[in-house]
Amino acid sequence: MENEILKVEKLNITIQKQKKVLKIVKDFDLTVKKEEIIGIVGESGSGKSMSMKAIMNILPEGVRRVANKLSLEDIDLINAGEKKYQKIRGKEIAMIFQDPMKSLDPIKRIGLQIEEVILRHSNITKKEAREKAVSLLKKAGITEAEKRIKQYPHEFSGGMRQRVMIAMALSCNPEILIADEPTTALDVTIQAQILKLLLEIQRENNMSIIFITHDMGVISKICQKVMVMYAGFVVEEGDKKEIFNNPKHPYTIALLKAVPSLDLNKKRLVAIEGKTPSLNEDFKLCPFLNRCDKKIEICNEVMPEYKYYGNKQKVKCHICYE
Repeated sequence: MENEILKVEKLNITIQKQKKVLKIVKDFDLTVKKEEIIGIVGESGSGKSMSMKAIMNILPEGVRRVANKLSLEDIDLINAGEKKYQKIRGKEIAMIFQDPMKSLDPIKRIGLQIEEVILRHSNITKKEAREKAVSLLKKAGITEAEKRIKQYPHEFSGGMRQRVMIAMALSCNPEILIADEPTTALDVTIQAQILKLLLEIQRENNMSIIFITHDMGVISKICQKVMVMYAGFVVEEGDKKEIFNNPKHPYTIALLKAVPSLDLNKKRLVAIEGKTPSLNEDFKLCPFLNRCDKKIEICNEVMPEYKYYGNKQKVKCHICYE
């Protein structure tokens, strides 16, 4: 389709552990359209961040990716080497992470780090890059940008460092921004400010966003489409309205029951019993089987296929909730 920017089909991510090859992400599919905001939600270890790192080609050493298709508009990312990726990262698709202190160089001034990204992808002078860096910091809500651009990361608060990362990610106007739990380490007030900033910038730049989180509350505020991951599988995906109003998969239902609310009439939060499965497991059956309180006989016999509900929702489950 004309407005599709990113297309991922049957992405599998593996890691070699002793003599065994472990699949940590299984048959991951993703389509990102222009100006779309997609939320990927799930517990820690579900494969959310790893899937995005595979798309960016920044997987840890020893981790491998294989896909039937991985394309950014007309660019084939499966066969793209590191030289090609260096041109793509930052310019076409950018990523911000949960902990900016691990992404920012502690011994370089903030301004220099932003300028380096701009100069790598733009044919402009250092002076022009500096001016653009100041402008980006202002857009990201950092006051006295001309002064603060000369400071080091440790001189910024957590929320301000995250704003610096947003400014850096936007320095070359990427078509897609991947935000990997960018608000998790921040207090609620700062979290709301960062989410508001991302939405404002998304509208101004006509940008698409992939937002990774474990918080269904955050998903409800900013996303249009939702993907729910568990143990490396996408177990449910669809339009936000359908996922929140008519969830199908028992794991999605359990996640929604665990969302805090100010509604005094709401029942108490319900924890999901059991533990997330180990990466060592080679799933022949539904990965949520041992934690599911809705399982039926067929769940113990065969891995479920995807069921489709209209064109807005698909679920990897034997059980149908109408």
